[in-house]
Amino acid sequence: MIVTLVLAAEVAFWVVLALGLASRYLLRWRTVSTVLLVGLPVIDLALFLLTFLDLRGGATASWTHALAASYLGFSVGYGPSVVRWADARFLHRFAGGPKPLTAPKYGSARSRYEWVVCRRTLISVAITVTLISALKLFTDAPGAEVFDQWYWKLGIAAAVNTAIAASYTLWPKEPPAGAIVEDGRIVGWQLPQQQR
Repeated sequence: MIVTLVLAAEVAFWVVLALGLASRYLLRWRTVSTVLLVGLPVIDLALFLLTFLDLRGGATASWTHALAASYLGFSVGYGPSVVRWADARFLHRFAGGPKPLTAPKYGSARSRYEWVVCRRTLISVAITVTLISALKLFTDAPGAEVFDQWYWKLGIAAAVNTAIAASYTLWPKEPPAGAIVEDGRIVGWQLPQQQR
């Protein structure tokens, strides 16, 4: 049952996101759009509550229960940035907005970007660990030791993200020769001296 709920929550997230953006830019229903977009975390909260009830009802704990907790952690840590990402692309495609900027690739701008991603990951991991611990503590479900493996996976994700951000801080990526860079993005090229 939990696998079905996880899949349903995933589909519902993207459907509600699309409906929220369509109502904002195509139908000009700002209030409806705001309600839909603000309601996105409710989908993952409902999934987590159903997971909790499933375990309280005697279900054997499995990785899918931990995945359901991860959805809520992801929704809190990454949800706002996912909405902003989709919003910028929808605005450009359907409402004549500016072309969305790509992530910075070079120098200190890339380092700052990687630390923002790292912070989102650490928030997601902290919330997921808290939720999984709550499932273990308050459900007393058989097979709850499966959650211990999930702690390791979350720890690895946090460590990898931190290492990536630190590497871009210690060894910033340099742009190619001749590139004109603004805020970590190539905006043009300098001609070699002989071609001027």
